[in-house]
Amino acid sequence: MNIRKAMLTDAKGIAKVHVDSWRSTYKNIIPEGFLEKLSYEQRTDLWDSNISKEGNYVFVAENNEGEIVGFADCGKRESNNVPNSGDLTSIYLLEEYHGKGVGKQLLKQLFLQFKELGFNKVFVEVLEDNRTRYFYEYYGANLIKSEQLTIAGKELNLLTYEWNNLNRVLSKL
Repeated sequence: MNIRKAMLTDAKGIAKVHVDSWRSTYKNIIPEGFLEKLSYEQRTDLWDSNISKEGNYVFVAENNEGEIVGFADCGKRESNNVPNSGDLTSIYLLEEYHGKGVGKQLLKQLFLQFKELGFNKVFVEVLEDNRTRYFYEYYGANLIKSEQLTIAGKELNLLTYEWNNLNRVLSKL
């Protein structure tokens, strides 16, 4: 497995992982009609923009054949007003790569990036029904907020977690 910084030419591969992982991760959580309408083309445009955006850091996980099987990104959301803090905005893997340590490698890369940026606090938002929240909890994230949001007409709980000791997280990775 190779973890590296994303390049613009990776946008299409990231988009495929994004759409496919949303369809598997959020099945029975987000309405099926919403998931079916996700488009590789729209997500490719989104990732072209995300990779190019100043202050946004995108990493990919490639298998031994050089195919993108996961990605992660981080930075600081415009809504984040907490000094010296950043946001883990996503980690997604193709379903067949779950449980193989790829997410852990991506998480480590993000936390090394946060440390390089001088952040001492990191936030992540995750839907309550998304099992990834247990991954974040395992690595020391503390629940600090729960709020409701609506996706495709369905009320869901959005949880916000916080890490306030980056060295402790890195020591577990």
